[in-house]
Formats: sequence, C-alpha cells, structure tokens
Amino acid sequence: MNIRIATRKSALALWQANHVAALLLALPEVEDVTLVPLSTRGDEILDRSLQKIGGKGLFIKELEVSMQKGAADIAVHSMKDVPADMPDGFCVAAVLERANHADALVALDGVQLRDLPRGALVGSSSLRRQAQLKMMRPDLRIEPLRGNVNTRLAKLQNGDYDAIILAAAGLERLELQQHISQQFLPSEMLPAAAQGVVGVECLSDNSSLRTVLGQLNHATTVRTTLAERAIAKTLQADCQSPVATYAIVDGTELSMTALVALPDGSESIRDSATGDAEDAEELGVALAARLLERGARELLDAAGTAHD
Repeated sequence: MNIRIATRKSALALWQANHVAALLLALPEVEDVTLVPLSTRGDEILDRSLQKIGGKGLFIKELEVSMQKGAADIAVHSMKDVPADMPDGFCVAAVLERANHADALVALDGVQLRDLPRGALVGSSSLRRQAQLKMMRPDLRIEPLRGNVNTRLAKLQNGDYDAIILAAAGLERLELQQHISQQFLPSEMLPAAAQGVVGVECLSDNSSLRTVLGQLNHATTVRTTLAERAIAKTLQADCQSPVATYAIVDGTELSMTALVALPDGSESIRDSATGDAEDAEELGVALAARLLERGARELLDAAGTAHD
C-alpha cells in the first residue's frame, strides 16, 4: 500500500506528517509514503482572528478537499484543531500517544507568570488561554497572536509582547523547549481537548486504509481523546471557545476535569468526573451535561463563540 499524506507546510505540521510517515513505513502493509504539502486559508489569513474568519477548521478544509479529490489518502492534524463534529464522509482513523498536554509560558530570560510586571502584554489568540490567564493575573493585557511557532517566537524577541503562550508539545517537537519559562499545571490552566495528540484523518468508506491506520492507535489516548472531545461536542463549542478539558487514565479508571469561562476570566464553571475508562465518551457527555445545568450555555453565548 502506498499512502499520500496531506499536510500543512508549517514546520510543526511537517514534523507531525513525517512522524506519522515513519510509523506507517514500519508497518508490513505499507510500501511507500509521500507527503502532499498544501497551503490552507488559516495559514494565509494572518491579519484577522480565527473566530472572525471561520475558526481552526480553516486549517483542515483544504486537506479534506485533497482527500475527496483523490490527491491524498490521509491528513495529519493536531487533534486540538480538529472540530468535534467531523464532516460527513471523514473520520479520525488513528490517534497517536499523547505528548505533553500542557500550555507553556514563553518569556525572555525565563521570567515566570508571577514575575511579569503589572499590566504586562501577553500574546495569545486563544480565548481558553486568555480566560485562565485572567483568572490567575487579572491585571494582564492579552492581545491576539497568529502565525507559526517561529513567527510567534520572533514577535516575542522583537519586543512586541512581554510573554506569549504556546503549546508545550509543539515547542518540544520542534526542539525549542529551551524557550519555555513555565509549564502550567492542569490546576492552573486546563488544556484544549486532545492538546498534544496527533490524529490521522481519512475517508470513512476506505475500510482497508482504516484497518491499517488503526494499528497506530494508542489505546489510552483514544479514551482520553474521546472523553475530552465529547465535552466540546456536547457543549457545541468549537476549538476557539473558552472551553478547557483534561482527562487521564489510571488503570481502568478515567478522571477528567472541564472548565467553561468568560474570556475575561470574571466568571467560570469547573467540574470533574471519574468513571470506567471504557465509558470515556459517555463520561464526557455526562460531565458536559452537568456544566450546562450550571450555566455553561449562558457563558458560551456571552463569549459569542458557541454554535447553534
């Protein structure tokens, strides 16, 4: 079997695609893997926020079109960028073992959050990160930050920001972890659903390819990803919404915590649940239902990011 991987052209996307390619080439059924680098609207439009131009799904659409047209067989994504509602005809056929889930503060000279000056300017386009930063440091000013990892680091070096927030996994994959000043604990900043997870998407009806890709699945990560994505799906939140969730598996038990907040951090709802890891998705749905009972819909509507 020869497999063509549709991928964005950023350094991180190419790292992820090459990583999946290496894993596939180790399988006896796979003879050859080639990359199909594509430019997406999300990569091209950098002067407007993702919320205004259609959300993180813009990073994925062109890759899906290439699969529909037969130009590629699979696409590789950061799962935190994949909408909880998959479009008809597509599926996530495999999720790799989760890397670092944490968000990281990057500041010059290793300055930590508590040591940033009052009113410091922090770069982040994520309402989820913004809300939780404001909950810890209400005095901070937070401005949007777009572009690939190296572009964002350059803006920090240029003095455009006092600090920026990035996913630790992306920095580690690009061997840029030396820039991390502080990694946030889940008690400080819950990650996005499936943050740190690489997923492989393909057409739903390609059963032979799905069988091959299924060999790459990491069982524990499958469960935590199902649980966390069920939160976002039940809340009808997208990957730009101020919704955070983190699940861990210990033996046969899955524990998860979720948060819904206003972007300014002034109001938030946080809840946790524990149950059988085999019921991961159901646990996520039940926890999201509890959040809704406590007013999560009103917070999301006020934040202006929930879908009808």
